[in-house]
Amino acid sequence: MSSIRVGLSTTTIEPRLTGGFLDGIGVYSSALMRGLPAAGCGVTGYSFPPLPSKNSGSRLKLGQVMPHSFAMLAMRDFLTGGAIRCDMPVDIFHATDYRIVRMNCPVVATLHDAVPLTHPEWASRKLRRIKNWVQKNVAGNADHVIALSRFTVTELVEAYGVDERRITVVHCGVDAKWLERPPQRAIDETLRALGVRPGYFLFVGTLQPRKNVERIVEAYLGLPEAMRRERQLVIVGRAGWECDELLNRMRAAVQNGEAIVWINDLKDEERLRHVYAGAGVFVFPSLYEGFGIPVLEAFASGVPVVTANTTSLPEVSEGAALEVNPLDVGAIRDAMHRLASDESLRNKCIDAGHVRAARLTWERTVDETVAVYRTVLGRQ
Repeated sequence: MSSIRVGLSTTTIEPRLTGGFLDGIGVYSSALMRGLPAAGCGVTGYSFPPLPSKNSGSRLKLGQVMPHSFAMLAMRDFLTGGAIRCDMPVDIFHATDYRIVRMNCPVVATLHDAVPLTHPEWASRKLRRIKNWVQKNVAGNADHVIALSRFTVTELVEAYGVDERRITVVHCGVDAKWLERPPQRAIDETLRALGVRPGYFLFVGTLQPRKNVERIVEAYLGLPEAMRRERQLVIVGRAGWECDELLNRMRAAVQNGEAIVWINDLKDEERLRHVYAGAGVFVFPSLYEGFGIPVLEAFASGVPVVTANTTSLPEVSEGAALEVNPLDVGAIRDAMHRLASDESLRNKCIDAGHVRAARLTWERTVDETVAVYRTVLGRQ
């Protein structure tokens, strides 16, 4: 089969634009950037500049800068009805971050979830209305849509008006190296540097309302005092929106002697692997996820998981985690306690999680994504 020239969104992984921090979309985009060449694709990254200027992105480290900002191109699409299109020297363009504009080549778009439209209360209030309007309208610019879970398909159809016949489900994954435990010395060094002790309860994700971290903290504080002395609660993630009350609660708990550690500057993937490997229980009862990559990372790291029984998370875990009502603090607390104290249950969840992670790799994600490209291009 002939090689496919792919243009790939790199705005969410461009160090000049992100400061080196990757959110879920960034992890996904980075995995495609690494994996597509081995699957027979020539890949060129494209990032939108922060300002409507060619020069504003001239110092980008990954790929090339788009000719104009996304805001300018989206407005041009709206005003011209797509009569003017971006001239791209690729066979197909893959938009991974909702920045979807009309091009002179087919466009595949990954729509991760529909949170801004289905649950605006969980989205950033800054420019919420205009951003929601833009997202809903630009979704129509894609020739084909990739959804990360079966759960998301219904959301995309209802919220964005996407024709279900133009949607393909491609699950996220983990790199094979995550399935192998890092050297114990490296784990110990990282944990010492971060000031945490092995066996802690762990959460990984941006601090924002839908991640449900407030209830994780409340559940942790409801555990027996002896367990809290033995096991810290380690929260890894940058401060997002509407998290001031959560941060105040965490600070107050620490001042009262509670063993809660917030790590907000972890950029290095290897150190993140060490943090997962040092955990005793992973806690991720998110209120809404289009997929939930951290659950898969915990599975691969050999850590038993507490997650939610809603949205896409049961589809990700397939019974390998303890699934609870994310609104029930008592249920979250009890699941945390069970996985910390019941060795038989821990081992059962660890084994099941490892099997699940081995089935969902980034290599599989890339292969299924390339199959979508070939279908769109008629190169099956």
